Amino acid sequence: MRELFITDAPAATILVRIMTGSVFLSEGIQKFLYPEDLGSGRFTKIGIPSPDVMGPFVGSCEVVCGILLIVGFLTRVAAIVLLIDISVAIVSTKIPVLLGHSLWGFSLPKLPRYGFWSMTHEARTDFSMWLGLLFLLIVGAGRWSFDAKVMRGRTRSPWPTAVG
Repeated sequence: MRELFITDAPAATILVRIMTGSVFLSEGIQKFLYPEDLGSGRFTKIGIPSPDVMGPFVGSCEVVCGILLIVGFLTRVAAIVLLIDISVAIVSTKIPVLLGHSLWGFSLPKLPRYGFWSMTHEARTDFSMWLGLLFLLIVGAGRWSFDAKVMRGRTRSPWPTAVG
């Protein structure tokens, strides 16, 4: 359990946490505000199974884990959950654009063009978020985080040291 909280990343890691967490938080909120366009309705169009369940589930994961990233608490756990989330998004929406046809039941969106450059354009935020999450998974939350505060509290012994 200790490994989840350990971080020797610089304080500036907070910038990656805020950027990455804010994107997921805002996208999660919008899945509830605009369910037909960004939640269950979009999941139906894409071909995600059980869209009425998965839309709110994914939205909740993005909101909760986005907040966890922003405050730097359970950062690595939140990063793993969101890595799964964004990886499914890439496979279900960006890989069909790359291939130019549906894949595994995931539909191809109507775009002016398909292929590598179209996919990289459509996936720019997804790839940035994926790399930001991977960074946080590797280095942890950084000095200015609840994870670091938890570790500082655990490293102090409640017992007085003997002077010999």
